[in-house]
Amino acid sequence: MKREILVYLLTINILAIFLTTYDKIASKKFRRKRIRENVLLLVGILGASLSMYLTMHLIHHKTKHKKFMLGLPLIIIIHV
Repeated sequence: MKREILVYLLTINILAIFLTTYDKIASKKFRRKRIRENVLLLVGILGASLSMYLTMHLIHHKTKHKKFMLGLPLIIIIHV
């Protein structure tokens, strides 16, 4: 059971990093389809809030959005 949880968390966190990075790239290219903010937040709620928060700071994406800069740390606290 522990192994399954670790695999799940690893997978959801890799997905979060991919989605956040993709959305950053798509924001620079006008014709690319963006990831909805609700989807990004849902992925954070599902266990990837820390990796998403760190990725957003690392690539400077959505750092001015209070929904993410306050919401993701709140989700982290709730998960802990």
